[in-house]
Amino acid sequence: MAPAPSPARPAVKTMATHRKAFRDYHILEKIEAGIELRGAEVKSIREGRFSLTESHALVDGGQVMLMGLHVQPFTCSRVEEHDPLRPKRLLLHRREIDRLAGQTAVKGCALIPLRVYFKKGLVKVELALGKGKQSEDKRETLKRRTAEREAERAIASRTRRRG
Repeated sequence: MAPAPSPARPAVKTMATHRKAFRDYHILEKIEAGIELRGAEVKSIREGRFSLTESHALVDGGQVMLMGLHVQPFTCSRVEEHDPLRPKRLLLHRREIDRLAGQTAVKGCALIPLRVYFKKGLVKVELALGKGKQSEDKRETLKRRTAEREAERAIASRTRRRG
């Protein structure tokens, strides 16, 4: 008798998300990009030893660079240590880079990494074109979420069976 087939690995495995980005920015558009990494950096990311919180992307000289992505050195690496905060080049098509350069030239727009994930064994980053929120916008979003949560609780309490 043949062994049962093993479940397939998920095509996309999210390693980290930047949740504060949705609080601080209006997300206008999302785009997927590859990251140019060294071998030990990929292993560190696979272990989850990196921080996405203070990172951002810049269009510089026809290239998109990811700044502030802190990748801790891999513990078992025999190669010389890499700089944990070195700028990492993002892999995009020329048309996408030109379009992003034009859109980030607008005042208040920025490229923010939303999540880092593996897709078919490759490290990818989901970039978002975001426009900064003002403190009034943040308060409005918080009020809306609170109202939605309370409405859901009220509906749930009325629809429960009383036994």
